[in-house]
Amino acid sequence: MNKIKHITLIGLVAIVIFIANKYTEQQDQIKSLTSNYQILPVPIPQSIDFAGEQVPLNKFQVKERLDRELLVNTYWQSNSMLILKRTRRSFEVIEPILAQYGIPLDFKYLAVAESGLQNVTSSAGAKGVWQFMSSSGKAYGLEINNNVDERYHLEKSTVAACLYIKEAYLKFGSWTLAAASYNRGMNGINNDIKKQLVSDYFDLHLNTETSRYLLRILALKSIIEDPSNFGFILEDKHFYNFQETIDVIVDESIPNISEYSQSIGSNYHVIKSLNPWIKGNLLNVSAKSYKIKAPLK
Repeated sequence: MNKIKHITLIGLVAIVIFIANKYTEQQDQIKSLTSNYQILPVPIPQSIDFAGEQVPLNKFQVKERLDRELLVNTYWQSNSMLILKRTRRSFEVIEPILAQYGIPLDFKYLAVAESGLQNVTSSAGAKGVWQFMSSSGKAYGLEINNNVDERYHLEKSTVAACLYIKEAYLKFGSWTLAAASYNRGMNGINNDIKKQLVSDYFDLHLNTETSRYLLRILALKSIIEDPSNFGFILEDKHFYNFQETIDVIVDESIPNISEYSQSIGSNYHVIKSLNPWIKGNLLNVSAKSYKIKAPLK
């Protein structure tokens, strides 16, 4: 009996020593982690512009508002890294269209702020990279019905965005106000200007979302144009690239996208991914033809 008690006591002592050693080891790990881990302020540009219009960092709270957006987007590392990886693929499509319509290239960062360069749907029902509501999408030439939704068509929705931006610029004579109106609406910005008797975005007292909107665009511009300055290290191989495709003109209805995909040597997943504007498993063609992207064989 004494022998059993002796063995038990030795076991208990061994367990206590093991737990103590583990605790000490964990404490050492925590100490090492906390002594090396640093959260630093992000660099704030000495000067920055949007579409050639200088941002008045000396005005009330403007620098602080920019700092907030730089911090949020720098320290949301996973989201910002994914955005950076998408930029090359998306900007390859967006930039030539902006240039064609005379829209400053800085507006590509507006698309980043709107959707992270993804075909997402907002809680309000806005869709696509450029986040058009159904009514505004139709107003700027996008086909939206039970058959197709061109808010998910990057080229066509970029054209629609250009038309909106150009109209807003002609109304306000300012690219910053045109950008703000993309969030607030032209009527909303116009009402704010009339009420507050100022005509500069940075002088307007706006709702929280619109107040942050352009500063977020500027923060994303800063990070994307100089990612290493904010701790993001990417090589060419890290960027996402486009699937090489060919355009197929479709002038007859496709009753079954799955079968059609197989007939051209592809599959449903690839064709739907390359053409997210096709809503279901069929494509009705009546008065117009469609251009479908198919993988290059």
